[in-house]
Amino acid sequence: MKAAVQAPPREAGIELADWNWKVVREFIEKSFGKQLCRSSCLNYLHRLGFVLKRPKKHLLKADAAQREAFVKFYLALRAVAQATGALIFFVDEAVFHAEADLRGKWVLKGEPALVDSTSPRRADKACYYSAVCLETGEVETMDVEDTCTAVTSAAFLKQLRESYPEPLIVIWDNAPAHRGDAIRAFLATPDLKLRLVPLPGYSPDFNADEAIWDWVRDEVTSNTCLGSKAKVREKVGAFLDGLGGRANEVKRRCRTVLQAQADALSQATAGPLSQSDHVVPTLALL
Repeated sequence: MKAAVQAPPREAGIELADWNWKVVREFIEKSFGKQLCRSSCLNYLHRLGFVLKRPKKHLLKADAAQREAFVKFYLALRAVAQATGALIFFVDEAVFHAEADLRGKWVLKGEPALVDSTSPRRADKACYYSAVCLETGEVETMDVEDTCTAVTSAAFLKQLRESYPEPLIVIWDNAPAHRGDAIRAFLATPDLKLRLVPLPGYSPDFNADEAIWDWVRDEVTSNTCLGSKAKVREKVGAFLDGLGGRANEVKRRCRTVLQAQADALSQATAGPLSQSDHVVPTLALL
């Protein structure tokens, strides 16, 4: 049973999506001809070392070689930024709905886990951009009236460029809103000193800015029906504005596996990392 529960039930001949005590009971009955009660099934799971966790996605389309190469690239990029005084910002965007974001909730045993809801429209939502610098703990944000597009992405890059005088390196994913004529037109700005670096595909765990959105959901929208777009903007906006005084917490919470792997690689090499062919030694092209 221990081996079976580590794979989907279908691999054990049970056409159900995931394991629960009823699936365990069916597996035991089919395999050993014994029928167990609910508590016995759960006891067996605990005795075999299983615990109930909220899963994270295992992104099967992520290319391991590309991710490994990006760790080396990022480590070299950090060295370049430190040598030239550039700032590295991770950028992402998110949508927050007026409806409750349902998450785990502590309730008394035997009581239902309920969250009040006014059933707001799906259209009652607020969109935001944010950018986080792990070296300084600074966060830049911008709200968007409708949806994120190449035009709004270019507007946010312009805002970021105007907020910081240093050369900038912006790391973000390959979302459609990060491509298009508006982006190309902005990048043609003379003396821009801003470089865009795309993350490897299917690697949200490399984007430090994802932690900002998880943080908002933890402290603002978790199990809370805000009811209207205006209320979402009020509450989410107040939280984002308050991040200016939480720099140390930003630096701690926004570290990802990318920084951990880059730090481990730096210690393992214990010397200057050889520059990849696509890593420039200066930011002259920014």
